[in-house]
Amino acid sequence: MDFLEFSLHDDLQKGIKEAGYVSCTPVQERVLKSATGAADLYVQSQTGTGKTAAYLIAIAQELLVRPEIKGKKALVLVPTRELAVQVEDEAKKLLKYTSLRPFSFYGGVGYEAQVAALKKNVEILIGTPGRVIDLVESKRMALSDVGFLVVDEADRMFDMGFYPDLRTLIKHLPSAENRQTMLFSATLNSYVKNLAWEYTLDAEEIQIESENIVVSEIAQELLHVSSDEKVKLLLGILQKEKPSSAIIFCNTKRGCEVLGKKLKINGIRSDFLIGDMIQSKRLKVLEDFKASRIPVLVATDVAARGIDVSDLAMVVNYDLPNEAENYVHRIGRTARAGKSGKAYTFCSEQDVYNLPAIERFIEMKIPSRVADESLFAEDKSEGVYIRTERRGGGDFDRSASRTRRPRSEESSRRGRPSGKKTENGVRFKKDKNKFSGEERRQDSGREGSKKYGQRERSKGFQTSKDLEKLENLSFDERMKLYRQKYASENSFAPKAAKQKSAVRSTGSKKNTGKVIPPKKSGFLSKIMSALGFDKKNKQGKTK
Repeated sequence: MDFLEFSLHDDLQKGIKEAGYVSCTPVQERVLKSATGAADLYVQSQTGTGKTAAYLIAIAQELLVRPEIKGKKALVLVPTRELAVQVEDEAKKLLKYTSLRPFSFYGGVGYEAQVAALKKNVEILIGTPGRVIDLVESKRMALSDVGFLVVDEADRMFDMGFYPDLRTLIKHLPSAENRQTMLFSATLNSYVKNLAWEYTLDAEEIQIESENIVVSEIAQELLHVSSDEKVKLLLGILQKEKPSSAIIFCNTKRGCEVLGKKLKINGIRSDFLIGDMIQSKRLKVLEDFKASRIPVLVATDVAARGIDVSDLAMVVNYDLPNEAENYVHRIGRTARAGKSGKAYTFCSEQDVYNLPAIERFIEMKIPSRVADESLFAEDKSEGVYIRTERRGGGDFDRSASRTRRPRSEESSRRGRPSGKKTENGVRFKKDKNKFSGEERRQDSGREGSKKYGQRERSKGFQTSKDLEKLENLSFDERMKLYRQKYASENSFAPKAAKQKSAVRSTGSKKNTGKVIPPKKSGFLSKIMSALGFDKKNKQGKTK
């Protein structure tokens, strides 16, 4: 069915034609027929079938032709910054000749341009949950006049990572009776539908069988390989296939970065894309990949959401996905808009347990074989230490264990800065010149040893003359000699220390024959001096 067969607004038709759209895809046809009747929708359709254009055209048509909703806005929520930029670009092309203005709101960039756009009254708000919440809570964005809510990549948006933020945002929207809600995803399971039921009203389900598209258009092959030989197998496949463009999927951010750097060492023009990269770098990597300056991109599942490449030659599941739905999202990128593609999946001893769930989900056995040495290539990075950048957030991109995003005023859960925090927020760092508690204890011991002296081990009577002399002495004479010898060896000790030692050894001050006065304070010293005591008579004698 052609777009011209729909009674769309003339300015909208003009933008659709200039964007290159002529015939509707199945999902576009069904969405346009249902959405223009103001019905809530659950839409499941394979990646690359035109879902973005479907909901943008449907919303634009309603805003342009229905006078009763004049002044209403549309809010499109997406999980990643890249997808927000992609939806904004698509909206600009389709709405070029209309009065509707789209703008994207996402983190990693400053607020200035986004706040300025809000002041100009944007009708199509496209954003990630985190940044939209920040703008709403700071009173810079109002959602009370939103008449359309679209949740793109709904399977990801309703998981435990994004769901708390999604609930927070929906509380700021008009009730379900006063807005139209549409959910779009390549996979919509019963769990997502049960959660979405609270926020929709008698939603209509539209399902385009994604499994048929996956089976018929994508050449799939599963290779059983040891985890130690996955890099060699990947290099062999890339050298054999020589794909014009390929995306390699890893499960973790660290694994993605390490693999990307290993490919560079082996001379493969490639780069990696993970969730917590600087936004300018992310956009640069995507731009280089779409322009074919780098034919190979290593990415995580979350980072790859929003990558729109029309002629992607190959997808490699370097790690078997943890969630069966992600398998469909991954390989579906190489068969967009009905085109054919190729998908390799590596299955090692570390992730083979994920395979049964994936095959049950796609309702087929993936053709498989054991990778032999003929498929391997030399790995020049073997034995090379790969240094990765230090990043927060753990190994996984927005995993289910993270239930909410940290607010700006909160401390990070990892890497909390040391020192006390004052009321004005300034932290006092520890003085590096000061010792730790253990070092202070050790240092005080060293100082004490220097102050009071150390008793050296006696050298004893070592020569034959010494031994002969001892034999000729009586017991009393021998004891006297011992005392003289040990006293001479410890003659370096301070006088006060010797006196204390003498008191301890005899057990009584009377036995020493001397009277040791108590320690005098400054005031007591003056009184004793006035009474006739001087410094030379410390043992209690007067002049």
